[in-house]
Amino acid sequence: MQRMTFRAAVAAIALIAAASAPVHAKPVDAPITEAELAAHMRVLASDAFEGRAPGTEGEGRTIAYIVGEWAKIGLEPVAGSETPWLQPVPLVESAGLTGSVKFRLRGRAVALPDDSIILTARDAALSLADVPVIFVGYGVDAGGKVAVDVKGKVAILLSDAVPYGEKLPRYRDRRQMLADAGATAVLVAASDALPWDALQQSFGTRATRLASAKPGAPATGFIARPALEALLAKAGKSGAAALAAAHAPDYRGTDLGMTADLAATSEVRAYASHNVIAKLPGAKPDGKAVLYLGHWDHLGICGDEGEADRICNGAVDNASGIAVLTEVAKRLATGPRPDRDIYFMATTAEEKGLLGAHYFADHPVVPLADITVALNIDTIAISPRGTPVATIGRGRPAYDAVVRKVATDLGRGLDEDGEADAFIQRQDGWALGGKGVPSLMVGGSFSDMPLLEKFLGSDYHQAADNFSDTIPLGGAAEDADLHVALGRVFADTKAWSGIEK
Repeated sequence: MQRMTFRAAVAAIALIAAASAPVHAKPVDAPITEAELAAHMRVLASDAFEGRAPGTEGEGRTIAYIVGEWAKIGLEPVAGSETPWLQPVPLVESAGLTGSVKFRLRGRAVALPDDSIILTARDAALSLADVPVIFVGYGVDAGGKVAVDVKGKVAILLSDAVPYGEKLPRYRDRRQMLADAGATAVLVAASDALPWDALQQSFGTRATRLASAKPGAPATGFIARPALEALLAKAGKSGAAALAAAHAPDYRGTDLGMTADLAATSEVRAYASHNVIAKLPGAKPDGKAVLYLGHWDHLGICGDEGEADRICNGAVDNASGIAVLTEVAKRLATGPRPDRDIYFMATTAEEKGLLGAHYFADHPVVPLADITVALNIDTIAISPRGTPVATIGRGRPAYDAVVRKVATDLGRGLDEDGEADAFIQRQDGWALGGKGVPSLMVGGSFSDMPLLEKFLGSDYHQAADNFSDTIPLGGAAEDADLHVALGRVFADTKAWSGIEK
């Protein structure tokens, strides 16, 4: 009943807004103003939206606002959608409640400090006895394949970067690979890059995954490095020698001759959040399309009871991106109609691991092969006017040339030092790029690293990311104009053939 009411309300808002859609008559694109961006951000980052967390009342208010604005502009829901304007994204949220591991060697308990193991169940409850234990080192060989028999076992995995081979999986990927190979539980050893204190503090926090994602092992967790070395010693292995042996690319693991009893409980909740997707039909569609995207979600109510400000409003991250996305859509819809179809998508659950973008990549409403470029807009209100343009996702010469030409024509300088490349996996374009869609994030925010790092070290993901008149919107307005101009090139059948992939 709630789902139907929500969808009906969104459809009603869109219908009312569409009735007052403007006439498409402007001959040129007027510059996007700071005031226009501020008007959207002030609403989206207000306390009434409760931090825009997926699966909350704040999501409903956020989606109603976006759909209402996009319908007024003249965008259309994607034809044939069962839920016009919305793409449901099934999610599962879980949080560990209790967890324990008891090791036994030849039937006798192995004593470890009480706070040296963290265990979380994948499902609501887990209770297993006498599970064999194996130390797998890095878990993969030089070819990136699981090198150890872990089926039905507790696998203890090193979290450090694999010291042999190139471009080998990170520990999260290796943990999933061990689960895929049949591990009953995977315990990841703490390290300097994965400190034990931080891991302990993270227990009980809520983790979210796509309902369609591969299931992890029935139990996952972490083990303190001293506890790992103690287990190795109890098994008659020198800790230093065993760890050194794991550096060999042909390492096949060490059976510790132990068993483990596992018990854990978790709170698990399944729910649906939503991507918002709209279309601006092209004047001369040729089967190719341009996609603009930016995430609407943030962290929601993030503070503890009694704190003065409990809401992470996400003004810069990413009310600013939705503001730019909306004003770019307005210029393209009210100016000369572009040749190609243009899609606009506000994604959910970016903050939870790019989940909305990954879901779209797996369930696209337009064939991915038809998307000639995806332009992601995120955390754009960082820099002042005049900041050079950096590009996340560089490396395709034809695309790089378009960005260079458009930026230069707008009087913008270029920042091509490559510092922005460090953020490529931290934004929604990564999910689409992994499916072969040319994906770019272009603008000044990732050009001025001192300014960006100042934000990341202060207001980022904190209750302090509120809307205020001190947020620099000059650079965001310039970047918005840049995105209008880029869209016009990529949607022009003569200027961009769409075969430069």
